[in-house]
Amino acid sequence: MGAWQDHVRIFTPHAELPFAGHPTIGTAHALLEAGLVKAKDGVLVQQCRVGLIRLKVEAGADGAQSISFSLPEPGITPLDAAQVDELEALLGVRVDRNRTACLVDVGARWVIAQLDSAQAVLDARPDFVRMKEQDKEGRHTGVVIFGPHVDGRAARIEIRAFAPAHGINEDPVCGSGSGSVGAFIRHTGQVGRFGGAFQASQGAAVGRDGQIGLAIGDAIEVGGYSVTCVEGMLRV
Repeated sequence: MGAWQDHVRIFTPHAELPFAGHPTIGTAHALLEAGLVKAKDGVLVQQCRVGLIRLKVEAGADGAQSISFSLPEPGITPLDAAQVDELEALLGVRVDRNRTACLVDVGARWVIAQLDSAQAVLDARPDFVRMKEQDKEGRHTGVVIFGPHVDGRAARIEIRAFAPAHGINEDPVCGSGSGSVGAFIRHTGQVGRFGGAFQASQGAAVGRDGQIGLAIGDAIEVGGYSVTCVEGMLRV
């Protein structure tokens, strides 16, 4: 992969994470824009606690910058029946029992569950107090749920990510969680159903319109367009 070009540490309000998607992409965007690093043949290598992360940097026809990362190799552990029962109680909705919910560890540790539809995902009303305690006990980053859209829209799936143990009840857009959904889709043999490359939507439940690109092959790549929203200077 080559030597790393920048070293990143990532913090939530409550803890440090070994890896997270949007801080990885956001840091790359900021460093590239400031001219502090340069992509080599469209590739940037970043070091974080989980190891080296490969990022691909591309410019669209409109000049907008797209950045994607290759997900760290996932470790996948299926939940047992009692754990799935508890998960349904936490979420307030039924999960797809034909595709067993799993803990996907990519540095961030996400419990991934598939629901029957995107609408079922949007209908979920998690018990955040109870989820927070369960995630602390299991050393989970949080819970991610997803389900297919059926109305022909560009996004194939709807995703929601919850991390109350880290002070974030719902993340409007979650890169590591979305990548873990890709790992779950590959693990459960559903690449043929959803496709090897597709869009996912996230954030509708909290008034946001996030769009995430997922590519699932030997590696799982997650990305999208990056823009600068706030600029400033910090003096220390």
